[in-house]
Amino acid sequence: MKKVNKIYFLLVLGILLMQPVLAIDLDVQQISENEVMIIGLQNPAIFELNVTNNGPSDQFTFYTFFGTGLEPKTPVAIKSGESKIVEIRVYPRDDSDLLGYVTFKYFIQGQDRTEVEKSLLVNIIKLENAFEIGANSIDPESSSVNVYVHNQVDFRFQNLKVHFNSPFFDFSEVVELAPYERENFDVRLEKSDFAKLMAGFYTLNAYFELENVTGNVIETIDFLEKNIVLEEENQFGLIISTDIIKKTNEGNTIDGAEISVKKNILSRMFTTFSPQPDLVKREGLGVTYFWNENLNPGESFEVEVKTNWLIPFLVIILVVLTVIFARKYSKTDLVLRKRVGFLNAKGGEFALKVMISVESKKFIENVKVFDRLPPLVKIYEKFGGELPKRFNKTKKVFEWEFGSLEPGEKRFLSYVIYSRVGVLGRFALPSTFATFTREGKLEEVSSNKAYFLAEQKTKEDN
Repeated sequence: MKKVNKIYFLLVLGILLMQPVLAIDLDVQQISENEVMIIGLQNPAIFELNVTNNGPSDQFTFYTFFGTGLEPKTPVAIKSGESKIVEIRVYPRDDSDLLGYVTFKYFIQGQDRTEVEKSLLVNIIKLENAFEIGANSIDPESSSVNVYVHNQVDFRFQNLKVHFNSPFFDFSEVVELAPYERENFDVRLEKSDFAKLMAGFYTLNAYFELENVTGNVIETIDFLEKNIVLEEENQFGLIISTDIIKKTNEGNTIDGAEISVKKNILSRMFTTFSPQPDLVKREGLGVTYFWNENLNPGESFEVEVKTNWLIPFLVIILVVLTVIFARKYSKTDLVLRKRVGFLNAKGGEFALKVMISVESKKFIENVKVFDRLPPLVKIYEKFGGELPKRFNKTKKVFEWEFGSLEPGEKRFLSYVIYSRVGVLGRFALPSTFATFTREGKLEEVSSNKAYFLAEQKTKEDN
């Protein structure tokens, strides 16, 4: 009995000692590298292994306790001496909080339940850590800029939503990025979006979204320094000449704007400025006005220069008319002037006093003066100065006769007219005219027209 037990013990011991000898013999080399898992996504990390079977032909099962599972789930047949590329997919866990490079173990098991233990390295990252973003430097005069997103990991992204935002632009795209692929976007710039921005560095934001997982990447954009001050001038008007000079800072730095205007000794007398100049320099017969203003990006400075030639124009016209009338007056042999004035009548009638002056410039003969009454009025038969020679009641015309007049001799005529009908508005009296003989030649002259503006009386006036 003891001998049987001893033989059984030796048999079991031999079997146990033979186990290492009969264990699977595999040579495993990892071909792929830089595998990643992205937190929140169900996409697996994919490893490529070159497995060489140094033992007998067998079917091998791959498994791990890391993550939520591993593929392939079915055994992989590898003949003796054969090498085979095996793709292993390891799925992440939803509740895992691991980040960074993580080493985990996996196992390869033969049909006889013998197995080998191996390890793999995976980089567990957030979605935003997979990307690099950037943009070219922006010139204030440029109309577009290149913006890019770069996939920095060995992971294929499909239907990836990305939204770019900065002080210069704002746009969204849906892209597909292969591992390590870079996607470029040519973005059109609107000058109005950054007209008031100073040179310097500005934030570029990129918001990523994939399968309800989001991430944000922040970079900077260099807004290049440039000094650009543009001038615009607008002139209009003839008699009142207006010149508007405008300078605008189209650059992205604080810049000085200088405006200068030259005027001669005559035009400066009739010129006004808005705003008033900062400096005035006189050079001979000319004067130069200066304005200086510091402008922020996008700001404008405007100067309005207005020269009013109306006053000198009116003065010139007045001088010309004066000369014309003076010459005409000097050539007139007989001058008639007519005036009218209001009188307060006791009976409340509308009454006017008409006054006529007669002045001789040279010796004239057979002088006759005629004056006609306007409609709706009657004559008050009391005359001042010279009495009329006759009065035509039908035609309502007065006639005075003076015979001859010496040079410089004056005569004054006056009479009163009235109306029981109220008169409103402008009341006009016809011109007085006269005939005379000078050096045997019959001539005729007329006076100015006389006017009176009658206003409606109120109860208080009464």
